[in-house]
Amino acid sequence: MSVFYTSAFFAVVLTLGAYAVGMAVQRKIRIALFHPLVISTVLVILVLGLTGIGYERYFEGASWISALLGPATVALAVPLNRQFDLLVRNKTAILVGIAAGTAASLTSVVLLSLATALPQDLLLSLLPKSITTAIGVEMSTRIGGIPSITSASIVFTGIEGAVLARPLARLFRITDPVAHGLAIGASSHAIGTARAIEISELTGAISSLAIVLSGLLTVLLIPLLLPLLS
Repeated sequence: MSVFYTSAFFAVVLTLGAYAVGMAVQRKIRIALFHPLVISTVLVILVLGLTGIGYERYFEGASWISALLGPATVALAVPLNRQFDLLVRNKTAILVGIAAGTAASLTSVVLLSLATALPQDLLLSLLPKSITTAIGVEMSTRIGGIPSITSASIVFTGIEGAVLARPLARLFRITDPVAHGLAIGASSHAIGTARAIEISELTGAISSLAIVLSGLLTVLLIPLLLPLLS
């Protein structure tokens, strides 16, 4: 196999190229299900399978892109700052909404896991599914979960939120940008928030705030749940 295909540069080119294709397909088809992350993930898996490149080798290069996840999340504070006054005026609704969203996420994971007799390590891996990857993977490692499964569940949850954000809002007639942003940010973190920003700057700002607060609340609540799950 060519040295190029096993290099870090190839992993970066493959990742960016696959995402560019995903963006082009979404612009052409305009169907929410064809999210760029879904398309790019499928393309990367196909290329790795065809070339025989292992995931560990691929991630050595792709980790350079993964390292940008933190700064990209911090950049979501820009719309937050622009809408600061409105956020203060709606502080009660925002705090209640984030608390409800976080509680619903954790409760649903626990109840569904118990109902399906899911192994303990898988249950622990899924608990942080609705917070950002950086926080979720670290939390999973600390509580005895499987980081790779946590990472996959976080990505899936984010894509699910990005795809269903508008259809569910129409179905339940949610027109208030504060309510819409809270629902997206508290359930589908940064991936969903990218979609929220496309809806409106206010929706994106609320969603950005929900990411931070729901992440903090999740980190505080999970250790309290552990004694009940053991």
